Amino acid sequence: MKIKRVLVSQPKPENGKSPYFDIAEKYNIKIDFRPFIKVDPILAKEFRLQRINILDYTAVVFTSRHGIDHFFRLVQEMRINISEDLKYFCISETVAFYLQKYIQFRKRKVFYGDTGKMPELFQIISKHLDEKFLVVMSDKHNEEILGYLDQYKVKHGIASMYRTVSNDFGPDEEFNYDMLLFFSPQGIASLLKNFPNFEQNEIHIGCLGLSTAQAIRDANLRLDLEAPTKEFTSMAMALEHYIKENHKNEKK
Repeated sequence: MKIKRVLVSQPKPENGKSPYFDIAEKYNIKIDFRPFIKVDPILAKEFRLQRINILDYTAVVFTSRHGIDHFFRLVQEMRINISEDLKYFCISETVAFYLQKYIQFRKRKVFYGDTGKMPELFQIISKHLDEKFLVVMSDKHNEEILGYLDQYKVKHGIASMYRTVSNDFGPDEEFNYDMLLFFSPQGIASLLKNFPNFEQNEIHIGCLGLSTAQAIRDANLRLDLEAPTKEFTSMAMALEHYIKENHKNEKK
């Protein structure tokens, strides 16, 4: 089946610039942006119940841009002055560069992997085990990262700073796509919540990250495209290659 309509389960880029727009134009396909999950903040009053003192930590770990937003939101709400010596460890270059929204990037110590995969991030972290790491997460903890924290014996605290909940589809909302792209296990849970009788059939499914890939397999769905890889370090790069091959094969 030739892919003509793709659903990217993320918010639409606000600045009107995205490699997804270029892909849509280049291959004459329609790409819609519609999150399957939404993020609700954990407010300062509730966060304090976790008994996490942010200033006790010398490094912070971010696995998503949501984590960055809510970390700095809580810091502001709680009137905490962050040390310029705080180190930032990010899952990918994209997440790391998002820090520029809040800090002077070049003046801070920021570390990130090239592949966007957890093993590489922890190879970097393993060279800084004298630090005390604050891992920013949603209320639904990522089991993969918890395993690596134990494996590398990282001194750490877990800070839940936001919640991920299902972003339910309305009864009149259209859902007619040739390909679905997911970025978290919660997105898969939301798909099955919204469409309990979902049948994949010829629908292509792609994802970013090992935990999302495992959630797809656990749901007995077929995973057609997985990113990142050494060759394709972002979902957009992987998608463009996949669409190119799909259209080429459909011409035969």
